[in-house]
Amino acid sequence: MLEGLDAVVLARAQFAFTVSFHIIFPAFSIGLASYLAVLEALWLWTGREVFINLFHYWLKIFAVAFGMGVVSGVVMSYQFGTNWATFSDKTGPVIGPLMAYEVLTAFFLEAGFLGVMLFGLKRVGRTLHFVATLMVAIGTLISAFWILSANSWMQTPTGHAVNADGQFIAADWWQVIFNPSFPYRLVHMVLAAYLTTAFVVGAVGAFHLLRDSVRDGPRVMFSMAMWMAALVAPIQIFAGDQHGLNTLAHQPAKVMAMEGHFQSHPHGAPLILFGWPSQQRATVDYALEIPKASSLILKHAPDAALAGLDTVPRENWPFVPVVFWSFRIMVGIGFLMLGLGLLSLIARWRGTLFQWRALHWLALLMGPAGFIAVLAGWVTTEVGRQPFVVYGLLRTIDAVSPLAAPAVGSSLIAFVVVYFTVFAAGAVYILRLMAAPPHHGEEGPSADMPARAAGLTPAVAAATSHREPR
Repeated sequence: MLEGLDAVVLARAQFAFTVSFHIIFPAFSIGLASYLAVLEALWLWTGREVFINLFHYWLKIFAVAFGMGVVSGVVMSYQFGTNWATFSDKTGPVIGPLMAYEVLTAFFLEAGFLGVMLFGLKRVGRTLHFVATLMVAIGTLISAFWILSANSWMQTPTGHAVNADGQFIAADWWQVIFNPSFPYRLVHMVLAAYLTTAFVVGAVGAFHLLRDSVRDGPRVMFSMAMWMAALVAPIQIFAGDQHGLNTLAHQPAKVMAMEGHFQSHPHGAPLILFGWPSQQRATVDYALEIPKASSLILKHAPDAALAGLDTVPRENWPFVPVVFWSFRIMVGIGFLMLGLGLLSLIARWRGTLFQWRALHWLALLMGPAGFIAVLAGWVTTEVGRQPFVVYGLLRTIDAVSPLAAPAVGSSLIAFVVVYFTVFAAGAVYILRLMAAPPHHGEEGPSADMPARAAGLTPAVAAATSHREPR
């Protein structure tokens, strides 16, 4: 069976499979680390016990998600040497240092302070512990900085030269790091991580509010999550629009695939809401269109001309059906997030944020939305770059290792079995942690309840027991 498949297709499938598993954990841990820092800051500022209780509740979940992210990320790096040796050879002088900077700055920072964050409150005191939490949160953002810089250079390569061996080398590191698409992609990804975490937190809060609407913990986490949805979702939509304009300038074929524009439109392009793209016939069947709306969005003029894929050599087309639909999934979820945020504002105005069960059910159903949107956006980005690994300079088919299809296929099967076994177990454990309610006021540590049994260390219990939640 494997011999009938192409080695390049299998290598791409393997990397896509592993990166899809990996990206959901950093997307969650980036936002969750910042959320933990906010919770601890609010506890230090207000003294309210509910914040430190929520901190410890989400800290356990963060530890598991962070560990799973590290493990899944390590596996991916080996594929550069096994399946993509030519890519590693050609781009190593540029990509290698960027990946090394991520390890030396972000990973070492996170590793250095993670232990203090997890276990050090009773040993180092409140202030130093809060510093450790901040350092872990900052470390996750620095990690996103370097990884996205490397990937963005592959999307919009600048600041490089080619040596006598055909390798890309850095001629200007400033241009390599801050390449044209990097600022837009960094903002878009970090906001996506924050929204992903917010909707998970909101779903967990909604789940417990549906069971008991008077607990302080679920109320606080649901309220904070809905503020994030209401405030950040519209910012994310704007950031995504700016990112799209940048992509149009530097990767026009990707935008043509996203929009389903096989033909050029000299007098204004329609916005195709839905349809069935045919790569072979270069048409979008059963298209539901808004006339000239695409030109209005991309050029801010309804009659502006927009080029189509008919201006691009066919061998340089991305696979339009995948890019077309993944983009619509991402955008559709973004507007659903905005809608939930607006509904939460209405509920606040009515004073029914914690009693409106329909809102809680909707928030619960939207819990996985951030992960789906991140995956859809990643598919749009990576498939839209094809048939290149370094856009316009190095084709995917020229970057793969000289391996036979059975060898790549066998490792892919092994990855599928191991990943679904290990990470499914981790996901189930995280869901079990989320299903347990956070401690609340009177249910927290007391004189006749051991602190460890209540879920807090003795030092935290002692530090918070004299404070009444307000």
